Amino acid sequence: MKIEWKKLVPCLILPLAVGGTAAFLTRDGMRLFETVEKPPLSPPGWLFPVAWTILYLMMGAASYLVLVSEKSGRTALTVYGIQLLVNFFWPVFFFNLEQFFFAFLWLVLLWVLIWITLILFYRIQKPAGLLMIPYLLWVTFAGYLNLSIYLLN
Repeated sequence: MKIEWKKLVPCLILPLAVGGTAAFLTRDGMRLFETVEKPPLSPPGWLFPVAWTILYLMMGAASYLVLVSEKSGRTALTVYGIQLLVNFFWPVFFFNLEQFFFAFLWLVLLWVLIWITLILFYRIQKPAGLLMIPYLLWVTFAGYLNLSIYLLN
């Protein structure tokens, strides 16, 4: 399979831009994370940007595989775009607004959308669906952290 760079690069940049913009808007959020009571298994703060960068690149690669597939990926890419939008708002609700319970409910919505995206991607291009699994697992872990922080604080 020949790489179509003019399609791959925007596919990689889009989720990175979404995540980067959200990170910029919530740049003081890690101070909040350091001050709240956290559950066991809470990772150090430096891990979050590393993990998210990798996950955004994997999402972008998955969307590229769907985009260049011979099968129609219109619905799958639409759901993918919606979940990216939902992903964008979660840190705003959690860090900026400190609405921990609402952020958890929002994360459940995100989890459902990721699951749907994963299934749709998998049906079009199996590797694309598989690339979404770490994202789903990370958001599951984020749900544990989010709900625990709400309950502990």
